[in-house]
Amino acid sequence: MPQLRDDPLSNDRRQGLKTAAAALMGLPLLGLGVGLGLSGCDGKGLNPLTPEAPKFNGVDITGAEYAKALSLTDPEGKRRSLAEFKGKVVVVFFGFTQCPDVCPTTMAELAEVRRRLGADGQRVQGVFVTVDPERDTAQVLGEYVKALDPSFIGLRGSVEEVTQAARDFKVFFQKVPSKDGKSYTMDHTAGSYVFDPQGKVRLFVRYGIGVDAWVADVQQLLKEPAAKA
Repeated sequence: MPQLRDDPLSNDRRQGLKTAAAALMGLPLLGLGVGLGLSGCDGKGLNPLTPEAPKFNGVDITGAEYAKALSLTDPEGKRRSLAEFKGKVVVVFFGFTQCPDVCPTTMAELAEVRRRLGADGQRVQGVFVTVDPERDTAQVLGEYVKALDPSFIGLRGSVEEVTQAARDFKVFFQKVPSKDGKSYTMDHTAGSYVFDPQGKVRLFVRYGIGVDAWVADVQQLLKEPAAKA
């Protein structure tokens, strides 16, 4: 394996990211609704006056005592936090720019979700947190996220800051050296955390759920009230 570099994205890699996003834009638009069926033997949910809890495709982690805050630096050197995105559905993903599949696919799917939602897509914020700050310089990270969607924000910090952020989100990551010992890749949690318009974590979405499932879940969250000013 050739040694990976800290260079800004090459033209080939940048074009590859755009191609992945473009391929998703060509996917057929299937049914987006999520049926809220009647419940079973205990009769719960049968009363039309009692609203049912939302049914999501992702894992519902409403009320979780983790993933409550995030404060890291964007490629322009500005400190960013989740609090500034209240009123939007925010999707936080931990990955690295040299990831060959999970990371670009996840972020390209999110870009497609924004496109399918039309005007409502402006209320969806993608946040990519690098778990490889040693190679993902500010320039590399900035070019990476903008190649996928100009609205996406990349966040980075020192190794210690990123480790703490991952711990706060219960995200696993570790370096995996190459066989020749000259480089490494990263193992990491392959899933996204989704926050509602009030800034509360609501979902953990596993890798591979698909764009249609993503759209259905985000649509439900967008219908919920935003945080009060």
